[in-house]
Amino acid sequence: MARNTDAASESWTANQIAVFWHEGMLNHDTGNGVFDTGIDPGFLDVLEKHPENSDRVKNMVSILKRGPISPHLSWNIGRHALIHELLSFHTPEYINELVEADKEGGKTLCTGTFLNPGSWDAALLAAGTTLSSMKHLLDGHGKIAYALVRPPGHHAQPSQADGYCFLNNAGLAVQLALDSGCKKVAVIDIDVHYGNGTAEGFYSCNKVLTISLHMNHGSWGPSHPQNGSVDELGEGEGYGYNLNIPLPNGTGDKGYVYAFNKLVVPLIDKFEPDMIVLVIGQDSSAFDPNGRQCLTMEGYREIGRIVHDLATRHSDGLVLIVQEDPVAYYPEDETFSVKVIEAIKSYVKDKMPLWRTG
Repeated sequence: MARNTDAASESWTANQIAVFWHEGMLNHDTGNGVFDTGIDPGFLDVLEKHPENSDRVKNMVSILKRGPISPHLSWNIGRHALIHELLSFHTPEYINELVEADKEGGKTLCTGTFLNPGSWDAALLAAGTTLSSMKHLLDGHGKIAYALVRPPGHHAQPSQADGYCFLNNAGLAVQLALDSGCKKVAVIDIDVHYGNGTAEGFYSCNKVLTISLHMNHGSWGPSHPQNGSVDELGEGEGYGYNLNIPLPNGTGDKGYVYAFNKLVVPLIDKFEPDMIVLVIGQDSSAFDPNGRQCLTMEGYREIGRIVHDLATRHSDGLVLIVQEDPVAYYPEDETFSVKVIEAIKSYVKDKMPLWRTG
């Protein structure tokens, strides 16, 4: 009886998603202004919160703790990363720049990316919490771990900040997996923006396959020199190990699933990774003001099913999910435009004479 009970307990634990979180990450205050500028023009009564703000993550935590999937989650407290751990992905010069900026009370590192008092501590928590999530998997404590972290990280390159990101949380976790004996790691990034920092960190490496599905936004300045175009394929030994899938605006569920089935799945099957890292930003949702790629909840679910099937085939079910930019609301099934059009038709069909003719 005891043996069966233990087996049942182990099975229950294996089927849980281990969420790694630390409330100290809420102390990163991105401020108010016009969108992400942090600028008060002087003629607005109400300034916007920065798009990457703590309220969004608070809602995610509350939904996960009190929502319908809460029984399937186990909660684990995160930790601070140590400086020497950061050097596995970032250059010493860049880390020193961040440390000094924190000591001096803060710094604007690039457009929209503000290291304010409390930001460095939160960034260390995000990095360390992601590393703990990967360690959880490497030590055999579960199959799926979710690093619910902020500030986000996938734009942070080895030597510079970018796009609200200071430290590349996913990149650090990938390097930990390699250093711990994983031979090949696949990164699948579905944030609405190109995961340029992660790609840059492994651009010359054939042990890491980086795949990014993003809107076709191109470069946005010196902090983001990469275009995210199809011809950015890697270099040296890493040539052919970076796949960019720039998608047209409003691609939606069917387009994303088609891209997965035609491009992502065949490439992962050929690469045969022993660890998969899913980098997820819900800013691909139809309701995100900065992206509007029209992914719905069912679209995210289907992507999750596909990634889980890939992990079952190749990585013994191991998947690390790393949070990037979150969004406040999601549509429930079809794309937002379809919902609006159907609502308009329903409203006018009995009111406009033309609908009643013929």
